[in-house]
Amino acid sequence: MADLHPMELGEILDGALTIFRHHLGMFVKVGVVALWLPVAITVYIQLAGGTEQHFFLWFVAQLISYFAGLFLTAAAIRVISDSYMGRPPELGEALSLGASKIWPLFVVGFGKTIIMFLLFAVAGIIVSVAAPAMVSGGSAGAMLFIVIAVLGGCWLLAFVLCGYAVTTPVVVLENLGGAFDAFGRSWDLTRGFKRKIFGIAVVAFLMIYLPIMVIGGLGGYFRLTSPVIGQAIEVFSSGLPILVYPLSSCIVTLIYYDLRVRREAFDLQVLGQQLGIT
Repeated sequence: MADLHPMELGEILDGALTIFRHHLGMFVKVGVVALWLPVAITVYIQLAGGTEQHFFLWFVAQLISYFAGLFLTAAAIRVISDSYMGRPPELGEALSLGASKIWPLFVVGFGKTIIMFLLFAVAGIIVSVAAPAMVSGGSAGAMLFIVIAVLGGCWLLAFVLCGYAVTTPVVVLENLGGAFDAFGRSWDLTRGFKRKIFGIAVVAFLMIYLPIMVIGGLGGYFRLTSPVIGQAIEVFSSGLPILVYPLSSCIVTLIYYDLRVRREAFDLQVLGQQLGIT
C-alpha cells in the first residue's frame, strides 16, 4: 500500500511512471475497451486514402475518441486510486466509474473550451484594436507591443490552465453539487502551486507528447517518400492514445493527491470513502 505524502516534481513523475508500469496490463485493457472503435476507424482512414478522402468519417472518429477519452481517464483514475489503497484494480469497477463520469467530465471540458476561447478572443480584440495605433507611432513600438501582448496572453493562458489542472480528478473522486463546482475546487487546490504544476506539465510534454508529435511528423514525411512505411507509422501512432491517456491520468491524479495532502487532512481513509470502499 502506497503512502500519501507531499511530493516534489520528480517524485510525482516517478510515481506516475511506477504506477503506470505496475498496472500496464490493466491500463491496456481499459484503453482497448474505451478506444478500440475510434482507433479502428482511424486506422481504416489511414489505410484507405487519408483524412482528405474521409473527412466526415475522421470527424466522427474524433468525436467518439473525445468521449472515449473521458471514459478512459475516469477509469484510469479508479485504477490509480485502487493501487494507492493496496487493492487489486478490478476492470469492472474501473469501467463502471468511467461510464458514470462521462457526462460531468464533458460538461467541465466544454466549460474549459469556452474559457480558453474567451481568453483568446479578448487577447485578439486587444491586439487588433491597439496594434494599428501603435503602428502609426512607429514600427519598433508596434513590434514591442505585439511581442508583449503575445507573451502576456501565453502567460494568462498557462496560468488559467494550471489553475484548472485538477478538475478531472475532482469530478471523478469528489461529490460535487454540480460539475461546474470543479472549477472553483481546482482553483482553490492549485492556489500557490501553479508554477509547480506548470513545471510538471512542461516535463510531461517533453517526455510524452513531444515524441508522439515527432512520430506523427515522421509518418507524414514517410507517407510522401515511402507510403508503406508512412502508413505503418501512422497506424502505430493511431494506437498510442491507449497508453498516453492512462499515463497522463497518473500524472494528474498524483498532482491532485499532492495538493490535497498539502492543503487538507487527505489520507487513504478519506480516499477510500471517496471510492466507496469501507
